[in-house]
Parts: sequence; C-alpha cells; structure tokens
Amino acid sequence: MKTGSSLTGQQRPFASLMKNGVLFAMLSSLVFSVMNALVKQVSVTIPSAEIAFFRGLIGTVIILFIMRSSRVPFSRTGIPMLLTRGVLGALYLIAYFYTISKIPLTDASILAHMSPIFVFILSVVLLKEKLSRRTLLILPVFIAGALLLVKPFEYSSYSVYALVGVLSAVLAAGAATSIRYLSQKHHTYEIVFYFLAVSTVVAIPFMWNGFVMPSLVDWMLLLAIGVVSLLGQLFLTKAFTHENPVVVEIVRYIGILYNAMWGFLFWAEIPDAFTITGGVLIIVGCVLLSRQKKPISA
Repeated sequence: MKTGSSLTGQQRPFASLMKNGVLFAMLSSLVFSVMNALVKQVSVTIPSAEIAFFRGLIGTVIILFIMRSSRVPFSRTGIPMLLTRGVLGALYLIAYFYTISKIPLTDASILAHMSPIFVFILSVVLLKEKLSRRTLLILPVFIAGALLLVKPFEYSSYSVYALVGVLSAVLAAGAATSIRYLSQKHHTYEIVFYFLAVSTVVAIPFMWNGFVMPSLVDWMLLLAIGVVSLLGQLFLTKAFTHENPVVVEIVRYIGILYNAMWGFLFWAEIPDAFTITGGVLIIVGCVLLSRQKKPISA
C-alpha cells in the first residue's frame, strides 16, 4: 500500500505538469504558428503594417471586453512604461510580420526565437546584471546559428530580410524586459491591452501611404489573426503560471517545428542545410540557456 501511495504521489507532479505547463505551452506554440501561417497567407495582398494594425485593433476590442467582464481596472501609475512596452511590441510585430512575408516561415520563426539571448544582453546593458561564465560560453552558439540563417556571405536581399528578422527578436527582447518590471505592478490583461492598443496606433504611419482595401477573404483572415493571436497569448500566460517555467520555455521551441510543417504543407518550403544547421544551433543554445539556474546575476 505504501509503495502504491508513493508512486501516486510521484505521478501527480507529472500529471499536473502535462495539464498546466507543458500542455498550455504546446497549445500556445501551435496557436501562434497558425497565426504565422495566416499572416503569411494574407501578406500576399495586405502589407505587414496593415496586418499589424488590424491584429492590434481586433485584439484591443476583445481584451477590453475581457477586462470589463473580469472587472480589471486601469492603473493610474506606470503609464510611461506601459506605453514603452506597447511601442516595442508594436515595432516587433511589424518587423516580424514583414519577415514572414519575405522569407520562408521556418526561417522567420527561428530568427524570432533568438529573443531569449537578447533578453540576457539587455538585462546586462539596461539592468546592470552580469552574465554568468557559462552564459558567455553559450553566446558563440547563437552567433554561429544566426550567421548561418542570415547568410551574409551571399549578399542578397534574403540577407536583408533575415536581418529584419533578427531586429524583430531584439524588439521582442526589449518588450520582454519591460514585462519583467510591469508584471510586478500591473495585471496581465492591462499589459496586453497596452500592447495591442499601442500597436494599433504605431502601425498607422507605416501603412498610411500603402493602405490596401481588404477583400472579403482578407477580412476573414485578418479577423482570424486577431482572435487566434489573443488566444495564443492567453494560453502562454496560463503556461507561465506553472511552477516550472524552465520546462515551459523549452517546450515553446516546438513552435519552430509547427511553422516548418505549415511552410512545407502550404508553400512547399524546404529548409536548406544552412537553415537546418543554424536552427539546430539556436535551439540547442536556447535549451542550454534555459537550463541554467543563474544565467544572470545582479
């Protein structure tokens, strides 16, 4: 009886992990990969800035309804930082959507997943934290992987688009760094609201001279992008409420596989040797980074 009871006790954390952490992380990655596929499809006719505008507008309306239903009030303090997070997130979206529209979905996804390393770099520069010795040893892995994806030795337009993808990762890291501070004083819904609302406003000047009236099919795709992306954020929030965020971070990289699957199924995108090698290096680097207990210190 004691043995059976002991086994049951050991199985519960694993069951809880699958239910709360891993499952929600896998769902969020899957949902975001669907959003990426929708973005790539609608970007054939709609500019990336316009996609970001409607994505933000639709999401803002939905999150306002959720905040009202949940009776989450708006804060009267910390507005500048909330706006800063919104601007960084908005620029990230525009850069990421632009990258998706120009290069294979797998490549864009891998480049965007470089954001964790930039989080650590920004922590050092802005928060005056120090990288551990092991983290410094991992940095060359990311650099090698990024170079294989950007392909600077080809001197082609692809390299330029890939550099925009790297920029999207930097902007995402900036947004994540600001969230670290905001989450201590603001509700998750409020942070998401500012991100979506500000991204709507920031996208306007980028699309002002190139607005394209969406067709009926385009409207359906844009609506789906707004709903799906918000759903992905909610799943991701649920995932990070689990007590083991390291596992959640590692599982999120399954999103690269999802994006590769959509790219192959719908656009016959087959990654070349440089992309595969670079992607493996970046994923390995991120896994090694996430397994560290103290990658940075004050």
